[in-house]
Amino acid sequence: LFLVWALFFFTPTVLVGGSSPVILAFGNSLTAGFGVPDAQSYPSRLQKIITENGYPHKVIHGGVSGDTTAGGVRRIKWLMKHDPEIVILELGANDGLRGLSLEEMESNLEQIIDICKDICEKVLLTGMRPPPHYGEEYTVEFEKTFTRLAEKHKLPLVPFFLEGVAGIREHTQPDGIHPLGSGYEIIVQTIWKYLKPLVDLGSKTKA
Repeated sequence: LFLVWALFFFTPTVLVGGSSPVILAFGNSLTAGFGVPDAQSYPSRLQKIITENGYPHKVIHGGVSGDTTAGGVRRIKWLMKHDPEIVILELGANDGLRGLSLEEMESNLEQIIDICKDICEKVLLTGMRPPPHYGEEYTVEFEKTFTRLAEKHKLPLVPFFLEGVAGIREHTQPDGIHPLGSGYEIIVQTIWKYLKPLVDLGSKTKA
């Protein structure tokens, strides 16, 4: 029960991008930074890396705790008002926690991708893994969803958003899922590895 409850009660701060190129970090509590100070969330840490490396991009926090892929469909158009250059799409964890339909999850993610691509060409998709209690078939098909969408839409894919963090006591809160600050430090390095080529590509295009 705590796992479900924990995903619902944090709303992130939204940073206005202004005239700088925008990176939209779109997702649920894992993006919002549930349970840690805003400065320790991965979008805030990502902004620090981007600034330190001399890029002009502004990262917008688009994470809402408890959000499913269906919720993402309902709010993505509103966030497109920021005209992002890149969208980091991190959704699906709550669908997996609740054992929701994988067909609907895939359809929702595809709708989000299509809406994003109408505004920006670059979407970084992040994969997720569900808890094991829904069975092996559900787990395997859940993970395949992200690979299939990445291949279909020719998107870069972070295979597992919580790689090196999930289930590791020193990097997670008591639920074993939500990261501590040290966990987000690992996550942001993973994200940056896949994001940097997209940022560099945009910079070359504008040069």
